[in-house]
Amino acid sequence: MSLASAVLGFFVILAWRVREGRTPVTLRKIIIPPLGMSTGFCMFIAPMFRVPITWAATAFLLGAIFLAYPLIRTSRLSLQGDTVMMHRSASFFIVIIVLGIIRILAHTYLDTIMTIQQTAGLFFILAFGMIVVWRLNMLFEYKRVTGAATLLA
Repeated sequence: MSLASAVLGFFVILAWRVREGRTPVTLRKIIIPPLGMSTGFCMFIAPMFRVPITWAATAFLLGAIFLAYPLIRTSRLSLQGDTVMMHRSASFFIVIIVLGIIRILAHTYLDTIMTIQQTAGLFFILAFGMIVVWRLNMLFEYKRVTGAATLLA
């Protein structure tokens, strides 16, 4: 059942990414997702989700260093008139599919050595690391493309 949920979730995210790519990029659309996602750290209030800090740091670094990089390399912002648009390379969706497969395989293995809640917590931290680095890169690229003097301009 969890495999079916993961695959369904993957296709929902893929469809969302396709739709999102057709709309203009704004500072709000860059900043809000990581801020909204950060509320998920509340799960660690419940003891069943807690993991050792070294596991959490490793998950965050894996997401920030290894998983964010392909997303950064396969997506670019460009100015079209007064509108900033996201342009993804043809390999962007291949990267998303490979990341989804890695997630499912890792989930299957990790579920055998820790609780489902701990696995969920680690994958949340991993995804958060990936999203934060990717969105920070987008923020700086947005600034470069628009020629904004400050990030809030």
